[in-house]
Amino acid sequence: MIVIKRNFTRLLEKRLQGKLNFIQMVLGPRQVGKTTGLQQIVQSWQGPAHMVSADELITPSIDWLKLHWEKAKNLGTGTLFVIDEVQKIPEWSTVIKYLFDLDRASRELKVVLLGSASLALQKGLGESLVGRYEVIPANHWSLDECKQAFNWNLEDFLKFGGYPAAAELSQDVDRWQSYVRNSIIEPVLIRDILGLTTVNKPALFRQTFELAMSYPAQEISLQKLLGQLQESGNVTTIKHYLELFEGAFLLKILKKYTGSEIRKKGSSPKIIPLNTALCHAFKTPEIIDSDPDWRGRIFEAAVGAALTKTKGKLYYWREGRDEVDFILEIEGKLYALEVKSGRKRRSHGLEKFIQRYSGSIPVIIDSSKGEQILEAEFVDDIIKGF
Repeated sequence: MIVIKRNFTRLLEKRLQGKLNFIQMVLGPRQVGKTTGLQQIVQSWQGPAHMVSADELITPSIDWLKLHWEKAKNLGTGTLFVIDEVQKIPEWSTVIKYLFDLDRASRELKVVLLGSASLALQKGLGESLVGRYEVIPANHWSLDECKQAFNWNLEDFLKFGGYPAAAELSQDVDRWQSYVRNSIIEPVLIRDILGLTTVNKPALFRQTFELAMSYPAQEISLQKLLGQLQESGNVTTIKHYLELFEGAFLLKILKKYTGSEIRKKGSSPKIIPLNTALCHAFKTPEIIDSDPDWRGRIFEAAVGAALTKTKGKLYYWREGRDEVDFILEIEGKLYALEVKSGRKRRSHGLEKFIQRYSGSIPVIIDSSKGEQILEAEFVDDIIKGF
């Protein structure tokens, strides 16, 4: 595998070269290279640096955090101080706020925090660190990055999703699936969610995730999901679980677009896995070669995952049997995006949507345009260019 420098790493490097009045928060899923990217920066850093990980401890403490903060300060002005998996430290945001404010005037440290669980991190950021941080997203790998690192084509990307550590196992599907389930999905469910949030029914929690991954890019009622689960539960519980998965960067829940109308309560969400590997951990990726409908769903899901990286708001639209795959609101413009994935369906949704919402911009995403979106560093620019 060729070692590449990811976009978030380049952006962070640029920020660190200048005067820095804010903590840099690198947020994103596990196994996408956050730690590797910071190690690249630390290795080339022209000055003192101190990088530690709270993920290596069973119960990281506030005292541990204070100790390493002092160690970094003792290295001198301009020290780069990196804390990986900071959300594992109880009350981390309150302590960092205190320490950061104490040192802010002297600007002794350039502080970078890495985290894999936004459900915990965002709570801390909102309560304690308002006005003290900037967020740098570290997203799942793009098709272009996978082409560079693994020489993959579109079909490879749809099958294996682009987790770099798992890529070398892609020639052995059983080993690859085992790795994704045990080394990617399990740590997120157990350490990043169950370790930080109370879940009363862990078995139902796991079943919900696996079932959700069987409906990529599909609108599905929570009641239908509940009816397929082996353990008893209720719609409120299932909705909460999906929100936890979303907070851990595993999926995106799309709501139905209603324009200026009041959104109907209980409308079915559309589930977008943020990495197709999460679907094929439970269903063989080879199914793409024999099942056009599944391949179409996976292609649509991959495009949807790429669209979540834009600065806009993403929805879907349906009225009766008519649907539009994605509705994107960005910079005052409304794009209606129809993905031509090869899936068999009969719909005049794009025409109906354009009629109802005058001024909206229709975009047909065929295989070529879809590949451009999956490759893009800045998806917003690609959409505006269509």
